[in-house]
Amino acid sequence: MLVGVSGGADSVALLDVLQRGGYDCVVAHCNFHLRGAESERDEVFVRQLASSLPLYVRDFDTTSYAHEKGVSIELAARELRYQWFAELAMQEHCEAIAVAHHQNDQAETVIMNLKRGCGIRGLCGMRAKSRNAYAPNEIPIVRPLLCTTRAYILHYLHDIRGKAWVEDSSNSDTDFTRNAVRESLCGYSQSEIEHIAATAEHMQGYVDWLDGQDTKAAGKAKLYEELKDYGFAEVGKMYDAQTKGVGGKTFYSHSHKAVLKKGKFEIIVRGEG
Repeated sequence: MLVGVSGGADSVALLDVLQRGGYDCVVAHCNFHLRGAESERDEVFVRQLASSLPLYVRDFDTTSYAHEKGVSIELAARELRYQWFAELAMQEHCEAIAVAHHQNDQAETVIMNLKRGCGIRGLCGMRAKSRNAYAPNEIPIVRPLLCTTRAYILHYLHDIRGKAWVEDSSNSDTDFTRNAVRESLCGYSQSEIEHIAATAEHMQGYVDWLDGQDTKAAGKAKLYEELKDYGFAEVGKMYDAQTKGVGGKTFYSHSHKAVLKKGKFEIIVRGEG
């Protein structure tokens, strides 16, 4: 697994989780030289963190690249990062490229897309597994932390694992679009952020369904549409039971119950049958 590690809390947690999960990790660190001494500090930190692992560090002249391509610094750094990750993953025979996006990042992405104007695909946000749009090949990008929140990542590092990380001071610069959106999310509750991330996952299912893809997300979207008039809250669990063929499994809504029989749900008004 090629793991992008900046030295921040999210990527430090990602590397720790993957190592504890038994993955063979190759660490990749990008030095974009945008924050002076702080950029050098980050590199030193990652070199120490990954001292026992295969480690690659790449220096980028991000500002020159942005001027040459006529793009923002944000986009330049993204292009440079993912292009290099693809090359390095192929070189090291990695099966996937792991990055540290989480639910808060997902909410930011959805809100940014909404502010720009988007359709259903924009509401999908980021996927847990996707192709590398900047350098397409057979090695996917995976986001193992997309199911969790920034708050839990900090709790995990500080209270459970006792691990250090470095802070990126540029994250507070609201001249960057994503940082401005991130600042606005401070006014959202944790449950609201989780709901936005969940909405993105639901939309991914509808897009897969429209595209004719037989994915788990598409299956859940179809089942939701079949059951939406009955008020079931556990459609995901219902789909899992259906695909596993768990006969007799029963789910309840405020007005109905659904009994799984021979791979299909029988819907019964509560109090009847």
